[in-house]
Amino acid sequence: MHYYEVAPIRIIRLGSDSFTYSSDTPLPLGTIVTVEVGKKQLIGLVIRQTTRPLYATKPIHSVVTPTPIPAQLIQLALWLSRYYVTPLATVLQTVLPRGVDKKRRAKPASIEVTPRDRTKIVFNKQQQLVIDTLHKAQPGSFLLQGVTGSGKTRIYIELAKEMVSLGKSVIVLVPEIALTSQIIAEFSQHFAHILITHSTMTEAERHLVWQQALQATEPTIVIGPRSALFMPLQNIGAIIIDEAHEPSFKQEQAPRYSALRAATMLGRYHQAKVLFGSATPSITDRYIAERTPGSLLILDTPARLNRLASTLLLVDMTKRANFTQHRFLSNQLIEQLGETLEAGKQALIFHNRRGSASTTLCENCGWTAECPNCFVPLTLHADQHILRCHICNHTGKVPTSCPVCHHADIIYKGIGTKLIESELAKLFPKARIARFDADNTETETVNARYAELYSGAIDIAIGTQVVAKGLDLPQLRTVGVIQADSGLSLPDFSSRERTFQLLAQVVGRVGRNEHVTQVIVQTYQPTHPSITAGLSQDYESFYAEALKERRKGLFPPFTYLLKLTCIYASEAAAVRNARLVATELATHVAADVTILGPTPSFYERQHETYRWQLVLKSPKREHLVAAIAHIPSTHWQFELDPTSLL
Repeated sequence: MHYYEVAPIRIIRLGSDSFTYSSDTPLPLGTIVTVEVGKKQLIGLVIRQTTRPLYATKPIHSVVTPTPIPAQLIQLALWLSRYYVTPLATVLQTVLPRGVDKKRRAKPASIEVTPRDRTKIVFNKQQQLVIDTLHKAQPGSFLLQGVTGSGKTRIYIELAKEMVSLGKSVIVLVPEIALTSQIIAEFSQHFAHILITHSTMTEAERHLVWQQALQATEPTIVIGPRSALFMPLQNIGAIIIDEAHEPSFKQEQAPRYSALRAATMLGRYHQAKVLFGSATPSITDRYIAERTPGSLLILDTPARLNRLASTLLLVDMTKRANFTQHRFLSNQLIEQLGETLEAGKQALIFHNRRGSASTTLCENCGWTAECPNCFVPLTLHADQHILRCHICNHTGKVPTSCPVCHHADIIYKGIGTKLIESELAKLFPKARIARFDADNTETETVNARYAELYSGAIDIAIGTQVVAKGLDLPQLRTVGVIQADSGLSLPDFSSRERTFQLLAQVVGRVGRNEHVTQVIVQTYQPTHPSITAGLSQDYESFYAEALKERRKGLFPPFTYLLKLTCIYASEAAAVRNARLVATELATHVAADVTILGPTPSFYERQHETYRWQLVLKSPKREHLVAAIAHIPSTHWQFELDPTSLL
């Protein structure tokens, strides 16, 4: 008889992640099985072999997957559970595909292509130096900081080629599904076996792709967002994370893990090379790379020698003389859009707020349309003629009169992508306009319409941050930013960094080739360091200034953070319990832990509940982990290493 520790994928008892079961036949570690827990049959993962216990054991009921998942993936799951103080069952629900015990009929939607490795690529000196450095380097993590247009994707492909030649597989992570089409187009020129996984696929499709990765006998390229990291490849040689600065690489639900940190550990278990690529790396990642010899790789020269820098124009939104033709589209932007369209070329308009108007109010008495669940202003979606809450998705009718004073003087304030779309359609009725934001249907996304974007069939693309990430559009000649400073007023330690990154990234969509291109940025704060550095893509000056602020305010990378949030049905209960926990923590945490709060959360009211929060800081992460033990198990949530405190 053989005995094994099996971890069910449901929480059975807090503090107990695995249970001992017996088997008549030997089972490899990593086998997915079904086991009896009480009267239920649950999926579980064999994580270790053990000796016969003193108590009677139940037998393993059945084997779900004869092929075990790699040992490195088990190590990663155990590490995620420890590092983020999360039950192993919760981690396994993320690591394993849904419906893993179901029988599937259809073939997975993998990409089988004949590589068209065109003429030999000639790399410039910087690119070749980076390639040589990666080739000679021992397994580890590297930060590739390359200006937009410097050829980072070519570096990714060369690294992947090296690993495939050694018989090893490669995982390529992108921050958004929208970017998979572009990466696939690049990689399919060079590799025969590519697997794609993302959240818009059905449960069956994702499971089938997972199965193909598990059973792969040849080196495979896996491309996808954060969850692609958990594809069960047996022999990984490299993990590549494109646009590594993006917040979407941090999962917001439990387990609240960072894909960058998880990739580093998975690379360590596989003895693989992990490459973070970004033109605007996070302050923390850059700081760490500077202090790790040989891990910072720089590309500060554009790949194309004949590249022409964009013409940059900053429009001061406080000067109304710049807006005589339209209330939020400057004269300069309208004129440039007209010239671009007349030349048969493409324009990109960026604004990081969706909908038509962010505030609906009565001009007579000041009443504002608010969500009854979350107490935040409802956003107007004029195309659907509804008001919507962007937190809980509550919808309401557009009022024809004020419910308080009954006047008909209802006005709408704020700018959203839907309003920009409708206004540009009036100004340029013949233009083919497409909007890209979270309100898109499945057929309207960047991923679905990438061929139209790339070919120039879309004249004007309007979008939120999804259009600022990594797109390389050959027909694009003009970029317009409606209000560059819209995120600066957010009360968060990362708001300046995020504003800089978004602006620098969207500016980088042009100025990548020999064509004349223009960037027009509208802002109420034209002299703000994040705006000026973002417009000029001056990462070094921004980084130096931001690092001083972080050091002074004791924020990452100079400290670790723990965000605690209590959730109660009444405000009084939230306040009372937040204060009680703050008092409890003050008597138990280490001396170097600073407690901020309690304060209302940025969104204090959500889904008919009230939320108050505490923020803990410490130079030692283990002291924050120890503090979690003093948090009540109900009504409280915690997040280690949050990228934002909002």
